[in-house]
Amino acid sequence: METGFTIEQLRAAAADAVRAPSLHNTQPWRFRLRDGGIELSVDPRRRLPATDPSGWGTRLACGAALFNLRLSLAVAGTPATVRLRPYPGEPDVVARLVPDLPRRPTPAEQSLYTAIPRRFTNRAPFWPDPVPADARWQLGEAARAEQCWLELVIGTSAVNAFAEIARSSHRVLERDPAYVAERTAWIRSEPAPDGVPVAAGGPQSEPQDLLPQRGYGGRNRAPGRDFEPEPLVAVLGSAGNTATDQIIAGQALQRVLLTAADSGLAVSVISQPIEVPGAREALRLSLGRFGTPQMVMRIGYGQPGRPTPRRPVDEVLDLSVVRA
Repeated sequence: METGFTIEQLRAAAADAVRAPSLHNTQPWRFRLRDGGIELSVDPRRRLPATDPSGWGTRLACGAALFNLRLSLAVAGTPATVRLRPYPGEPDVVARLVPDLPRRPTPAEQSLYTAIPRRFTNRAPFWPDPVPADARWQLGEAARAEQCWLELVIGTSAVNAFAEIARSSHRVLERDPAYVAERTAWIRSEPAPDGVPVAAGGPQSEPQDLLPQRGYGGRNRAPGRDFEPEPLVAVLGSAGNTATDQIIAGQALQRVLLTAADSGLAVSVISQPIEVPGAREALRLSLGRFGTPQMVMRIGYGQPGRPTPRRPVDEVLDLSVVRA
């Protein structure tokens, strides 16, 4: 067994980890070595007090980065054993990874790893082509592999009921000036290493839209470019809603997103029903599930897009070796 990870291994794995999604593309993570282990921490300077007062979104994003970190190390032949929230006195430390026995990566790990650069949020309308049954099954298996569940909202009445919850929560959030100002602060009209570029923000919302679109300053869409009338909606949930549950859900989210990308599917996230507590509970009750919904996704086929920018790896690394 390896005695510890090196700075070179940290740098290589972090370069993959930062491709994870985050609310407004804030990229709220940092990475360091401590006694030979790689540690992933919340970057407190990138919290969203109006959008994410509980830290749920930050922990979900760090969980997604953790999954990429695990995957990168495994594909390099240096898999890790992971301990979540390892220090009671340091709640911002999300996870600690130490070397496990070296082994060759599995074909599944290799496939998911190659999907990392192809995974991005697609906020544009999707094509009407249905998602095949085998692809839907694979998405569910991806969530289960990370101790979470994925519920597909099937049928016109079920989708319409979900849409009402989503639109209602969207209206609640849009009435908060601090929430709107915080989102606006992360819209990028010029090249930047973080935030949401206007070009990636998707088209402006219109009254006939079934599902709410977060306003990132996108253009008005051309006639005939409406969103799909019956989208495939998927709700990701976890057993509980502790900080640890949210980190686990973030790992499941990223595994689902990479599985979708590997299958050629496009995905956009709909977090408004999760951000409003009453809407989240209404969603859970409508699904008849135990546990807690953690994210909602719209899944389908669409035009190729492009990933949003990321900060240079050196900006998220603490390169001084820390000793406990």
